[in-house]
Amino acid sequence: MRLAALPLLFAPLLLSPLAQAAALSVCTEASPEGFDVVQYNSLTTTNASADVLMNRLVDFDTASGKVVPSLADSWEVSTDGLTYVFKLHPQVKFHTTDYFKPTRELTAEDVKFSFDRMLDPANPWHKVAQSGFPHAQSMQLPSLIKKIDALDPLTVRFTLDHPDSTFLATLSMGFASIYSAEYADKLLKAGATDKLNSQPIGTGPFVFTRFQKDASIRYKANPDYFRGKPAVDPLIFAITPDANVRLQKLRRNECQIALSPKPLDVQAAKQEPTLKVEKTDAFMTAFVGINSQHPPLDKPEVRQAINLAFDKANYLKAVFEDTAEAANGPYPPNTWSYAKNLPGYAHDVDKAKALLAKAGLKDGFQTTIWTRPSGSLLNPNPSLGAQLLQSDLAEIGIQAEIRVIEWGELIRRSKAGEHDLLFMGWAGDNGDPDNFLTPQFSCAAVKSGTNFARYCNADLDKLISAGKTTSEQGVRTKLYEQAQAQIQQQALWLPLAHPTAYALTRKDVQGYSVSPFGRQDYSKVTLK
Repeated sequence: MRLAALPLLFAPLLLSPLAQAAALSVCTEASPEGFDVVQYNSLTTTNASADVLMNRLVDFDTASGKVVPSLADSWEVSTDGLTYVFKLHPQVKFHTTDYFKPTRELTAEDVKFSFDRMLDPANPWHKVAQSGFPHAQSMQLPSLIKKIDALDPLTVRFTLDHPDSTFLATLSMGFASIYSAEYADKLLKAGATDKLNSQPIGTGPFVFTRFQKDASIRYKANPDYFRGKPAVDPLIFAITPDANVRLQKLRRNECQIALSPKPLDVQAAKQEPTLKVEKTDAFMTAFVGINSQHPPLDKPEVRQAINLAFDKANYLKAVFEDTAEAANGPYPPNTWSYAKNLPGYAHDVDKAKALLAKAGLKDGFQTTIWTRPSGSLLNPNPSLGAQLLQSDLAEIGIQAEIRVIEWGELIRRSKAGEHDLLFMGWAGDNGDPDNFLTPQFSCAAVKSGTNFARYCNADLDKLISAGKTTSEQGVRTKLYEQAQAQIQQQALWLPLAHPTAYALTRKDVQGYSVSPFGRQDYSKVTLK
């Protein structure tokens, strides 16, 4: 066995007896789909559940680019890469609420339950998730994890079917959050399994108190948090779809943090003495998913024509106002194994028309463009972006109807493959390139719904799988470069942009930073 991490001692963030906790209000752009994060794949839902209510065995530290302890203080990996043994942090408490009073602390049984419900069809909780477990399924965990054993109350062992160099980093993703087996048992016996999604329990820095759809989510600071009670209490998500209104609320101090600002709002905030701008290069890609299962989009020539018809430079200027870099493929440029030699598709209307004619569609065809109603980091102006694409496609004879669909409904229906062209974005949860490939382009991800191109190809699937069987970065890079070449040749996406991630805050907000992965951490925030 080789030691993979040493125990980490946490310095609790304790308030002095004279300190008064202050409320923190965050203006967010949409409602979560629910709070049982394993059932969903949107960042909005991860932020509202996994990031504030839950913990995972490990975290991914963006500064060092390494996996670090969380609920697990340390772990050991066998030399053959098939066994991972985690030592849990002692005396970690689950939330106490008016609907649940835990009688015990976190144990290995909670870890085992949290994964068994996703992996084992015989588990009574498995069928509760009607749409399945999109991340676990797309990451192919049911075939990867052979068994999980609770060796003692604070020791849990994962046995894998085959080595997977991405496994540890995968455990830092939101869907790998650890649930209370005791709470789940209570709900199961009461026939109230739906409450896991509406009345969540975790070990995280904040405790759920109330959710009003499209209005607000309220949390209170967890007094028993194993890393120390947060300094802000309560935490409020003020759900505010309009970016202009988010900025106005921030100016009036109704919110202290505003997420997903428009580029113009960023420039305005820089000039205001009471506000400040936080930013980072996002590990994200905005794209239009092209449903390869819907004729005539099933023809590569048609998908290539769509890429050629689109004036990306005009789009970036109009929608991102030059705060994003043009995307040529799925990976942000700061990803190791990024294929620099693949320049993407140039804007070439004549070539696009020729490809449509080659596909037997010289007179074009009709299709639909799906987009969300409100702006986000990966789509600051959904209406304008859809109109620009519609206009460019009309130039080559493709008549596209724009359909604006509420965010939760958009995710649900696109996971079912109902869309033609879909404005979407993907945020990697860690620095590993596979975090884009497996969830977005594997055959398993077609079934789980996260593969918005709905493309399953045996050769591409083999490249993606082979990249996880070795930890040799050079070998993986060659495999991933081949995968990127195939993705581009097949034109599975219309890649749009790699944005700079911004958040606006009041000047008195300290301890908050923007994550390149879009994750949110309010546990270290203080208000002067």
